[in-house]
Amino acid sequence: MGVEWELEGERVRAVVYDRYGPPDVLRVEQAPTPSPGPEQVLIEVAATSINLSDWECLRGVPLYARVCGLRAPARSTLGSDIAGRVAAVGPSVTRFAVGDEVYGDNLRLKGGFAEYAVAPEAVLGHKPGALSFAEASTLPQAAAIALQGIAGVRAGQRVLINGAGGGSGSFAIQLAKCAGAQVTGVDNDGKLEYMRSLGADEVVDYRRVDFIDLGPFDHVLDLVAHRSVFAYRRALARGGRYRCVGGSTSALLRIATIGAVVGRLTGRRLGVLGVKSGPAQFEPLAERCVVGDVKIHIDRTFGLDDVPAALAYVGEGRALGKVVVEPTRPPLS
Repeated sequence: MGVEWELEGERVRAVVYDRYGPPDVLRVEQAPTPSPGPEQVLIEVAATSINLSDWECLRGVPLYARVCGLRAPARSTLGSDIAGRVAAVGPSVTRFAVGDEVYGDNLRLKGGFAEYAVAPEAVLGHKPGALSFAEASTLPQAAAIALQGIAGVRAGQRVLINGAGGGSGSFAIQLAKCAGAQVTGVDNDGKLEYMRSLGADEVVDYRRVDFIDLGPFDHVLDLVAHRSVFAYRRALARGGRYRCVGGSTSALLRIATIGAVVGRLTGRRLGVLGVKSGPAQFEPLAERCVVGDVKIHIDRTFGLDDVPAALAYVGEGRALGKVVVEPTRPPLS
């Protein structure tokens, strides 16, 4: 309670926005220090990694990015994958104490692009001592997607990962290789060598080669779905599985409806990956990173003043692996 009292009434820096649009709608403001409610903790943010969901929620595109605010964003500060120290605890918190180092995916409340953020204790885990705050912040959302997206892959299978050069894709390549699969990574030509360095057996520039024609694959993890159900069916071997996570609203709806029927009729499984969240979903990958089975790649780090540039860097598809925002880092210029 002492730490909470010291912060009460103080104003802290946060990156805020009040309308959907390009990165220039963001601005840094002095905001009141958030106060944790029941079963919540206040975190002094050390690092927040950027996910594609941050870019989508900034722009309000695809339509599902507006699920928490149809006309205007419901949360004024983005950033869900946070890592930092517990600065105060709300009533009924039992798992954490002031000073604990934590990390997690605060997708519902967000607020990571700030000096302090409030998060439910249920979404947080204790940060491994062997990982830096920046490294830990790369894991929660991307690790959950990669672990669940690659689950069931076996040695000798042909696996394709579309969007493999980003955060989730980077982990997925490594997990599939650890399982003994033959991996094809698809992304833009600026990421081909990077995907090879992660262990991909074949790398494809989606602007030059249609990966549908490279099949059949036993397993496809699609992080940027936009094609037809019938194209994805052609990419799969009989008995194969296709799962998508991100993409256009229309593509996701088609896969969730028509895809399920087409897959059943043709002996294939097509569907949208319903990603489970929480510490149990990302801590297993953190453990593998600690022992060195899987490597974390941080492309760049930015400070709060440069969050617009950081989001553009990720949203435009230039990031190799993960991009991290550190509130204490000075501006680039």
